[in-house]
Amino acid sequence: MERENAWKRLSEEQLAELEELNDNYRTFISENKTERECVQAAVRLAEAAGYVPLDDLVRAGTPVTPGTKVYVNTRGKALTLFNVGTEPLEGGLNILGAHVDSPRLDIKQNPLYEKYDLALADTHYYGGLKPTLWVATPLAIHGVIVKKDGTTIPVRVGEDPNDPVFCISDLLIHLASEQMKKPLAEAVDAENLDVILGSRPLVVEGDELEQKNPVKGLLLDILAKRLGIEEEDLLSAELEVVPAGPARDMGLDRSMILGYGHDDRVCAATSLYAQLAEENVARTSCCILVDKEEIGSVGATGMQAHYFENALAELMELAGEGGGLKLRRALANSRMLSSDVSAAIDPAYADRFEEKNAAVLGHGLCFNKFTGSRGKGGSNDADAEYMAFIRSVMDGADVAFQTCELGRVNAGGGGTIAYIMALYGMEVIDSGVAVLSMHSLWEVVSKVDVYEAYRGYRAFLQA
Repeated sequence: MERENAWKRLSEEQLAELEELNDNYRTFISENKTERECVQAAVRLAEAAGYVPLDDLVRAGTPVTPGTKVYVNTRGKALTLFNVGTEPLEGGLNILGAHVDSPRLDIKQNPLYEKYDLALADTHYYGGLKPTLWVATPLAIHGVIVKKDGTTIPVRVGEDPNDPVFCISDLLIHLASEQMKKPLAEAVDAENLDVILGSRPLVVEGDELEQKNPVKGLLLDILAKRLGIEEEDLLSAELEVVPAGPARDMGLDRSMILGYGHDDRVCAATSLYAQLAEENVARTSCCILVDKEEIGSVGATGMQAHYFENALAELMELAGEGGGLKLRRALANSRMLSSDVSAAIDPAYADRFEEKNAAVLGHGLCFNKFTGSRGKGGSNDADAEYMAFIRSVMDGADVAFQTCELGRVNAGGGGTIAYIMALYGMEVIDSGVAVLSMHSLWEVVSKVDVYEAYRGYRAFLQA
């Protein structure tokens, strides 16, 4: 069963809508390269659309009625939004769930050192990435530094055209004969992904004694003057090293977007836009933007934490449907799209895919009945009944969609948050946008797939 190219289906009005959506999305991923930045931006958009903090309603004891729109910001790194429908919550919700973290380099807690008159910062990689891709390329630093008194200092260097950028050095080809013989995974030691921060020494007038680590000293002097911090403050910092620069239109036909963090912000943004676009719904709609998916959905802001369940319990209490049994029923009766990206078949590496069941760039929203590896290990594997329901919803809304797998059998594999939500007994399937060069510094998506994802998510929330 071949699916036609989704571009062929669109009217002039839809093409204009597609471009507007993608302009907004391209700006979103250019400006928000960390989970904190994504959540902050999402909160601003939600509040502009009439969403209010659930905590405010809880403190005031304000009843929840159809049309109430609330959000829960979890530690600034995860966000849950509810649009209360006309049907009882006990009957279940329609849920979109995506993650806003992406592979990157995290600066260590004790990072700074000087060697051969260079000041560097030590890093630890986050998520699955190829170390060889991170050398000799412009990098930016985003994040926060929190002082002992609780003051939070935002950090964002390398994005403005007037900003300096950073890089990790590469071994020159003239001396790389031994390196070139190594397997790709070993060619660059992950422990050596240290970011070069400076090379100029601090000069203290009247000080004739030789200073220790003067290049690092100048760096600390700059940090003290510009940010008001000392080296010890880096112990309580979260600084992320990411590719520098904005996402760009790609191709002479401008049909694609080249950008950092499509995995999974392309699904997070379209899920968010779909949630905010729906004014009145029958079943309560929910959008969850989560952290830590790239490292197993662990921690207080990962999907394995209970903040979603707790938020729903609070919402149901205010709706007059409180109680543990009703909460369990609501969870079990819910339907979810685990909005995560799929691997687009690549002409350069077509042997890693099985053509009939591979996602094709430009062919619409992807549905992965299962993910996992080694015999579907770690997969949710949606049932046939739910797949039939999804088909009916998408065809009813004339959404271009395709079904796919993550590569050939035993070629590799991966997972999403789907299996975690399925633990509640709800119906879940993986659904997202096809991506070329996934987990590279710069990934590629088709604008038409972004558009069809948005349309498909809206159709699901209305179902």
